[in-house]
Amino acid sequence: MKSNKGTIGVTTENIFPVIKKFLYSDHEIFLRELVANAVDAEQKMKALADAGDFKLPLDDLKVRIELDEAAKTLKVIDNGIGMTEDELDRYINQIAFSSAGEFLEKYKDQIGSIIGHFGLGFYSAFMVAKKVTIDTLSWQDGAKAVRWSCDGSPEYEMGGSDKKDRGTCITLYIDEDESEFAAKGRIQELLNKYCKFMPVPIVFGKKQEWKDGKYVDTAEDNVINTIEPLWSRKPSELQKEDYDKFYRALYPMGDDPLFYIHLNVDYPFNLTGILYFPKIKDKMEIRKDKIQLYCNQMFVTDSVDNIVPDFLTLLHGVIDSPDIPLNVSRSYLQSDANVKKISGYITKKVADRLEDIFKKERAELESKWDNLKLFIEYGMLSDEKFCERAMKFCLLKNTEGKFYSLDEYRTAVEPAQTDKDQQVVILYATDKEAQYSFIEAAKNKGYDVLWLDCQLDAHFVNLLESKMEKCRIVRVDSDSIDKLIKKEEDAKVEMSDGQRTDLSTLFKAVLPTENNYFVQPAKMGVDADAVLITQDEFMRRYREMSALGGGMNFYGEMPASYTINVNVDHPLVDKILKEEAEKVPAAEVVADAPEKATEEEKKAVQEKKDAAAAAHKEAVEAYAKGNELLAQLCDLALLASGMLKGKALSDFIARSRKVVEDAYLKA
Repeated sequence: MKSNKGTIGVTTENIFPVIKKFLYSDHEIFLRELVANAVDAEQKMKALADAGDFKLPLDDLKVRIELDEAAKTLKVIDNGIGMTEDELDRYINQIAFSSAGEFLEKYKDQIGSIIGHFGLGFYSAFMVAKKVTIDTLSWQDGAKAVRWSCDGSPEYEMGGSDKKDRGTCITLYIDEDESEFAAKGRIQELLNKYCKFMPVPIVFGKKQEWKDGKYVDTAEDNVINTIEPLWSRKPSELQKEDYDKFYRALYPMGDDPLFYIHLNVDYPFNLTGILYFPKIKDKMEIRKDKIQLYCNQMFVTDSVDNIVPDFLTLLHGVIDSPDIPLNVSRSYLQSDANVKKISGYITKKVADRLEDIFKKERAELESKWDNLKLFIEYGMLSDEKFCERAMKFCLLKNTEGKFYSLDEYRTAVEPAQTDKDQQVVILYATDKEAQYSFIEAAKNKGYDVLWLDCQLDAHFVNLLESKMEKCRIVRVDSDSIDKLIKKEEDAKVEMSDGQRTDLSTLFKAVLPTENNYFVQPAKMGVDADAVLITQDEFMRRYREMSALGGGMNFYGEMPASYTINVNVDHPLVDKILKEEAEKVPAAEVVADAPEKATEEEKKAVQEKKDAAAAAHKEAVEAYAKGNELLAQLCDLALLASGMLKGKALSDFIARSRKVVEDAYLKA
């Protein structure tokens, strides 16, 4: 064959710097592209044989990777369809063309697994190579072997080759700057990453065995891939043990999964795969790199956040689809019709599987719920369609460890926990130890308390309230139990405005200064606590939502606010108030300025009123700070709420010790 030279047909004078720097973000992708093309050629050869166009026996189809570390050459060799001189000119020299489209059109009934194409995928070789040669021999009768060579400039040389067997051998002369790709360990790593499930055997060297104190090659080919991965098989052929084994192969260091889903659809798009529900620990572990995306068994990416809904990125496993566009912008992915259909299908299959487990394996679902609930809540909060389905299988667990569905729980608590306004009030706790006294107070009334200890529960409670009619959900320590579920109107506390102001001044004088307090008198009965500290459900919930990025950051910037419920029925409170009335003089009464007084006279009267009020407030505060009983009652309330710390806690302990000593040693 006569040798000839030419210029590669591209519109840009020098495309190679563009390929080298911008075609792919990772240079390592070159090996995936070249192996994909080789597998493509093998699959085409099989299609020809199946169609009867190739009459000779079809020898074993495989792709060989050969590395010479000393010479820094890497070869990708297939025994596939090969190319004629004309095809080589069209598919390599004219970059705009692709052979896959024409081949698929002709053999669309015989083949459904063409992975890649010659063209830009081949030219990715120049990201790591200073020179590339192609030796190829077409399957067609009478074809002559062809060699193509290029040193990374637009000029190429094409002529005869001494290749004897059908197929193509691509040789890369690795650039000095890319010498990592001339190392056996690096090539092995890339083959394991991208090619471990290719549908044609990929051979890299020989298997080794330990002999005479070292590893030596055997005569057996080292096939690095599994050509029939689990997701390509029918679910009816597989057992749970098969799925567990495959999971451990994908994630050798991971815990056993909770459940799995086998995906298999061929209309209106093609999709196969296996997804696993992993155990999710206490903290939010949103890892978006645990689902591997394949295209006809070729690894593409583990960044699938534009292909599956955000909450499903918590899952682990494999998705394989030829219908997902590759190497395109994220905005294109988000608007692609097939991607949207696939995303919706996966969401539906996940919901189907969970609902099926709920109906048929309820006990198993309950046993794994603690590791699953964060995923379910995340899905319900972020995907409306999933939320609609999950309302059927979402579980709630109470402080006794008993599980209910949403409907079951409402039915269970409705008789006892319906308030005077005919609203069902659902109580919950987030910390069984810290909120113990509040939980016990609820139980003593015959009420049930849910246990919600997930990071997303502030958002989740908000969601449930919006979905459940005539229902309020409140944390058990957000008020006294009788106020949380009001059966009748609150008993009125007879106090003047001045007495209420003094009450607030008294208690704020001995409370920590870092929080906001709203002091209110309450009639809770002589057997209830003297002082009860609660936190408004609305404010606390929205502060928690803000902390988790709920879009209400102004709540997070506000100081924490607490309600100080002073039980005026309690004898100790009564003692403090009576003593304060005896020891603290009433505020000086200042008459209002006459109606005809000048502005200056009115101002002087107001200043006198303010001074009298300030003097009275100062006297009340002085009394409060010297009252050990008042300090003790407030500290007990703070202690019950887990809010007594540091010096305040130390002072409380010292004061309590003194009280005990006075009671027993001086008696």
